[in-house]
Amino acid sequence: MSEVADGMVLRGWAVDPASGREGAARVAIRDGILEQVVWLTGDDASGITPDGMLILPGLVDFHAHFREPGNEDAETVATGLAAAAHGGFTTVCLMPNTTPAIDEPGVVGRVLAAAAASGSPLRVLVHGAVTAGRKGETLSAMGELADAGVVGFSDDGAPVHVATLLRSALAYAGALDLPIIDHPEDPSLTGGAEASEGYVASVLGLKGWPIAGEAGAVARAIEILADVVRDVPAARLHLTHVSTSASLAHVRAAKAVGLPVTCDVTPHHLGFTDAWIAGSRRWAWDQLDADGRASDPWTDGSLTAHPFDTSLRVNPPLRGAEDAAACLAALADGTADAIATDHAPHTEVDKHVEFGWAINGISGIETALGIVLEAVASGGVSLARAVDALTTGPARVLGRRHGVAPGLHVGELADLVVVDGAARWTVTAEALASKGKNTPLLGRELRGVVRLTIAGGRVAYSAD
Repeated sequence: MSEVADGMVLRGWAVDPASGREGAARVAIRDGILEQVVWLTGDDASGITPDGMLILPGLVDFHAHFREPGNEDAETVATGLAAAAHGGFTTVCLMPNTTPAIDEPGVVGRVLAAAAASGSPLRVLVHGAVTAGRKGETLSAMGELADAGVVGFSDDGAPVHVATLLRSALAYAGALDLPIIDHPEDPSLTGGAEASEGYVASVLGLKGWPIAGEAGAVARAIEILADVVRDVPAARLHLTHVSTSASLAHVRAAKAVGLPVTCDVTPHHLGFTDAWIAGSRRWAWDQLDADGRASDPWTDGSLTAHPFDTSLRVNPPLRGAEDAAACLAALADGTADAIATDHAPHTEVDKHVEFGWAINGISGIETALGIVLEAVASGGVSLARAVDALTTGPARVLGRRHGVAPGLHVGELADLVVVDGAARWTVTAEALASKGKNTPLLGRELRGVVRLTIAGGRVAYSAD
């Protein structure tokens, strides 16, 4: 890992959501500083296209699990940061469902100390728990956590299911100018669920998770937010890994009336569907007919893999192609503010079991950009909008107070990723820097090879 990115001149198709520009460009870096961005025209731009070499601001992951402290067999902060750099990310926000939970300043300090000890130049931010021990019984020491530098509060992996607690948390976090990141789920509807309720789950004999198990929780959280903002206008609600058309309709309506609500979608809910559990390996957008209806994986010839791949057991579960299309449409129209990986590495012990016994989660921080570029190639979302959702979108949710302002900013330390959009790479266990190999993409080619990741003026990853 180089100490500085020194004397580099890069040519490619630059996308800079901060300035609203994209096009052929030459970017110069000296002594780690982004010295110059020249937008090229005419003969100078010859051969540079959006299908080739891309120069992007460093990606921001709003939602990742690096497992430390407590489950270092699955991931450590150091291995997670290496994986993030390989995926093109220069800022990562770590979730608090560690052991112990990040519910007091001492645990925040342990995570940040591990990041510093790793030597990685990536920026590490931490979300604190909403409730003590993430048990959903009493609020955590939110003020102390804010003083320790957390950037939001979440009990991710579990909802804040007591309405009075969620209301108090929104009010308190709003007073601290921090968001609540809610995991929308109604446990009374989802207990024991193994897959999204519907045709695929029925055929496979898996217990279904109804759409209402997420959409109802989204509606409830928004209603509570609407009540809170009357007294605490700074209250903010972020709904993470939203996965259904019904949920997104609630978010869209809340935004239309000016409520301070944001949401993210994951790459796997954009690109995969429940048909993948049956053995299909078609992208979600390739499973829809001309009328927007999902094809039958048992009759359309798409079953090319073994069923019940436990890497596909996630929370919320993979949905049908119609809901995946709704997630992509919400990304395209801005209803979904950000793409968050929900990187969830697990050990083989936790995944090599029967499907219903497997722990939820996909290891996805290294494959996220590839899935998103496949979505761009499908025509479902523009490159500029996709890059915005991976950079300035999550930064807007975080707020400027945390110093996350992605963009090709001349005169500042370089923070960018160079991606060969024309190249492909094969996802293998050996190719992944993460300890977590739990991805259904093993053995598959993905679009877009990260050639260089520069964070804070230092080379964090280089393919050369």
